[in-house]
Amino acid sequence: MILQRKNIIRLDWVIILVYFLLLGFGIGNILSSSISGEEINIFDFSTLYGKQFFYALISLFAGFIAILIDVKFYERFSSIFYIISIVVLICLFFFGKRVNGALSWFSFGGFNLQPSEFVKITVALAVSKYISDFQTDLKNAIDQLKLFLIILIPILIIIFQNDTGSSIVFFSLFFVLYREGISQNYIKSIFAIILLSLASLKLSVIITAFSAICIVIFYYSFKKRVRNKIIKIVSVSSLCLITCFGTLFTYENILKNHQRNYIKVWLNLEKDPNKIKQMERTILYNLNESKKAISSGGLTGKGYLKGTRTMGNFVPAQHSDYIFSTVGEEWGFIGSVFIVLLYTILITRIIYLSENQKNKFSRVYGYCTASILFIHFFINIGMVLGLTPTIGIPLPFLSYGGSSLIAFTILLSIFLRLDGNRKNEW
Repeated sequence: MILQRKNIIRLDWVIILVYFLLLGFGIGNILSSSISGEEINIFDFSTLYGKQFFYALISLFAGFIAILIDVKFYERFSSIFYIISIVVLICLFFFGKRVNGALSWFSFGGFNLQPSEFVKITVALAVSKYISDFQTDLKNAIDQLKLFLIILIPILIIIFQNDTGSSIVFFSLFFVLYREGISQNYIKSIFAIILLSLASLKLSVIITAFSAICIVIFYYSFKKRVRNKIIKIVSVSSLCLITCFGTLFTYENILKNHQRNYIKVWLNLEKDPNKIKQMERTILYNLNESKKAISSGGLTGKGYLKGTRTMGNFVPAQHSDYIFSTVGEEWGFIGSVFIVLLYTILITRIIYLSENQKNKFSRVYGYCTASILFIHFFINIGMVLGLTPTIGIPLPFLSYGGSSLIAFTILLSIFLRLDGNRKNEW
């Protein structure tokens, strides 16, 4: 199970360098966003930055262990890891702790553990195992269904635990299936469903459904060589109707009030001036303060530990979901671009190395890693800038949180191990 030393030397040092830059930047910005002039002691584990430093040490240890383990171990036991993780998620219903309305945590003394962060790793391993080990043909309907279930089961469990943000991350794995040969129709259908859902809320269900059906009829009427044209028109039109009316039903009867408010803010659905002002004082407060902090940084920023809005704790949850606003204020536009560039280098490097893998398991896992990191990066920064809804997912390696930092480190370390195995086979 344990590697020879030569494998460690052959790790990809570009990824390792970017990881340590992001990790150091994260601890530094958590420090600046969680103090208000008091004396700094990095070893004071009662503070947020002290805890994050402690989590970083644990992450480095966990990552080192993950790199030492033989690649066959991950392939052989990936199914077992997946089953165990699903069981742990179910245990949250009985032993979990509710935080901010989400039943997503186990509490151990003064520390909390969020299992859904680690389930991302086990699902990535399970998807990689199924596609590679069984030489799955993704054009086969049965194989597609099994793969969908591997991804959808944890999504449904997490949704029932009222942790919508974490559940959305798993949908990024469908892009991995697209890379491995799944029909483009699935990706097109996902985008069509998203567009129909947004249009149903922003415009109206009747207008959206009628327009969609007209487009479907027009499309199939002028498309040649289509078998059972009438049946396809009826079936696709029915799906459009189900999506439009299902979206409205879910929005009005299933979503919580705060979830509806987030959507109202994002899509600007509210028309009542009084309610708009109320939202600006509550829901929009975090976003507005985040934008003010970022814009106040200007080109070069105010300097480390000199951000007035950061030091004044104007932005709620700035150490976690809104950590990027600290970067914007203290490091400015240049610092923000630098962080975005680091994530771009990290994700593109993982994709590049994945394409060069000799082993199919390693390639699929690499794409799973890149997809998970990208969706976190894209949604979190978009959320801080007001481009995406506020759903509360961390910025990898920067946001405060032990579970997320340890899980992201293990996720990345496993890929480093798999890629290191490829290099030692040359």
